[in-house]
Amino acid sequence: MDESQNLRRESDRQRGKMRKGMYILPSLFTTANIAAGFYAILQTVTSTSAEPWHLDFAAKAIGFAVLFDGLDGRIARMTRTDSAFGRELDSLADVVTFGVAPALLAWMWGFHLLPRTIDPAMRLKIVQLGSVFCFAFLMAGASRLARFNITSNPQPSNPGRPGKKYFVGLPIPAGAGVIAAVVHFSDGVPIVSWWTSLSWLMMVVVISYLMVSTWRFYSFKDINFRSRRPFQLIVILGILFALIWFFSGPVLFAIALLYMASGVLWRLMWIFRRKNPPAPPTYREASQTS
Repeated sequence: MDESQNLRRESDRQRGKMRKGMYILPSLFTTANIAAGFYAILQTVTSTSAEPWHLDFAAKAIGFAVLFDGLDGRIARMTRTDSAFGRELDSLADVVTFGVAPALLAWMWGFHLLPRTIDPAMRLKIVQLGSVFCFAFLMAGASRLARFNITSNPQPSNPGRPGKKYFVGLPIPAGAGVIAAVVHFSDGVPIVSWWTSLSWLMMVVVISYLMVSTWRFYSFKDINFRSRRPFQLIVILGILFALIWFFSGPVLFAIALLYMASGVLWRLMWIFRRKNPPAPPTYREASQTS
């Protein structure tokens, strides 16, 4: 009897140690997230017009950070190792990787490295405006994270029940992903004309607004990898990864813009439905349904 109790205690002790070790897994992915953000910052600050590949490397690092950020939360939920420490660490990592790094990348790629052949006064004003709105991007992302952390059940302003299926506002990893995808699509070659720089400025403004908005964006959290027939999802993911591997620039560019546009599309659909509510059923239709 004593031997069986000792074996049971030893088994419980080993299971407890294994469970404690599982808590490290999500934090490892969060650490990789921070490392990718720091690497992106280093590559951005060392870039020049003659070496644009630094900017492309920074964009790729942010792209990998988006992947790590999605994995740490899903692994924590699958292994039931979610913790307050992990959530706080993840938020701080997101501010660095998806706030500071893409804001600096957007400023360097779209404004700071503009050619000196542009009128000096105009170039100075564009660089100053770029600094202001890239900082606005950073503040919008930090505000988006703060709202996400303190809101337990946010209500989207466009159609759809609140819950895990949708994000309220563009997630900060997606906002950073749009900036990284655009830079990667150009192979890191900086903007060379003032009117393209102003267009980039408007893009940064739109991304910043979408992050602090209450518009609905799909969260992908309802995808179930434990379903009995996951082969369809595996095939789709395999094709997607293959396309990204061989055509990363245009594919990631299209995915980022389509995801950003999805929230705008849902918002426009909600406005249209509100202005044109469905007609009430006629007497004959009501009697048939009853």
